[in-house]
Amino acid sequence: MMNILFFLSPKQDLMYVYDDFTLRQTLEKWENNRYASIPVLNRKGEYVGTLTEGDILWGLKKYHGLDLEAAEDVPISSFAHKRDYKAVTVSTSMDQLIEAAMNQNFVPVVDDRGMFIGIVRRQAIIRYCYDKTRAEQAAAKPARRREMASAAAN
Repeated sequence: MMNILFFLSPKQDLMYVYDDFTLRQTLEKWENNRYASIPVLNRKGEYVGTLTEGDILWGLKKYHGLDLEAAEDVPISSFAHKRDYKAVTVSTSMDQLIEAAMNQNFVPVVDDRGMFIGIVRRQAIIRYCYDKTRAEQAAAKPARRREMASAAAN
């Protein structure tokens, strides 16, 4: 059985924001990254939700006329989230992980205390499945050739 940790991108390698960040802090942190969605943590390190570019855009609409200076006073927690990505634990089955990844760009992973430890990117799961299928197909080719040669000889 495959372990979720095999696919884990650890917290220290990820971009995330804290739920007490202002809009300006969030935009400045997000500015040089090309992510459509990012994890939101509280200061204890617990996963509390997912923030998307769309959440930011709809939030900006709510604060009509907002400038960057005013963004210092807008807490990111005031922005509605279209939907939060469901977190899993390291003991989650591969079937449950794949099911979650079908509906999310990434799957947040928490430890048994609920602390955020990283994410599993949908791309990592697809890459694993692709590589596994290719390896199985490559292994099956010689067997098929032997079957065809045997059938041709008879």
